[in-house]
Amino acid sequence: MLRTLTDDFSSVAMSGNLSSITAGRVSYTFNLTGPSMLIDTACSSSLVAVYNACRDIKDGICDMALAGGIKLCMLPLEDSEKIGIESSNGRTKTFDESADGTGIGEGSGAVVLKSLSKAERDGDYIYAVIKGGYINQDGASSGMTAPNPVAQRDLYLQAWKNAGINPEDISYIESHGTGTKLGDPIEITGLTQAFKKYTDKTQFCAIGSVKTNIGHLYEAAGI
Repeated sequence: MLRTLTDDFSSVAMSGNLSSITAGRVSYTFNLTGPSMLIDTACSSSLVAVYNACRDIKDGICDMALAGGIKLCMLPLEDSEKIGIESSNGRTKTFDESADGTGIGEGSGAVVLKSLSKAERDGDYIYAVIKGGYINQDGASSGMTAPNPVAQRDLYLQAWKNAGINPEDISYIESHGTGTKLGDPIEITGLTQAFKKYTDKTQFCAIGSVKTNIGHLYEAAGI
C-alpha cells in the first residue's frame, strides 16, 4: 500500500488551516495563557482586536497583549473573483477625484500593548499611547455594505469622549480611505459632522490614508 505525504500530514494540515487556530499558534509558541481569539469584523478586524486587548488590560484580565492582523493574496490573479469595490487599475486613490475603487494590498502588522505605567516601569520603548476607543455598527443604511455617516459621526464623538481629548487639538487623522466613490465621501461627512459638534474651526486637521501607498489590506487594514 502506497502512502503519500498528504496522508502523513493531513491531520496537521487540516488543523493548521483552521482560521480559529491563527491566534492559538501565537499563544502556543510563546506560552501565552490569556484570552486568545480570532476576530473577524471585516475591514475593522485588527482595530477591534486592539480595542478588545486594551479593554482586557484595563479590566485586569491580562497585563500585556499582542494584537494585529495579516492579509495575504494566495492567488493574486487579475481575473480572480471581484466583490465590486476594486479599482480599475489596481491602485487606491484615497480622496482623489479620479478614484473608482480600492486596490488590494498584502501585509501584516502587530503591536505589543501594556498599560503606560507598566511600560514605563519595564523600560520599554513606547511608540504611541492609546488614550481611548470605541466600536459600533452601521445599523440600517442604504445597503448591507454601505457605511452610515451618522453611525460614523457617533463613533468619533464617543471615542473622543472616552479618550478625554479636545477635538480641536487633533492635528492628523489616519482614515479608512478606501478610494471608493461611496465610502470616502461618507467618511468625510461623518468626520465633519463630528468636528462641528465641538468647533467652527476649519483647515486645522490633516487627513490621509496609507492605503494610497500599500493598498487595502482588508482584515489587516486597521493595524
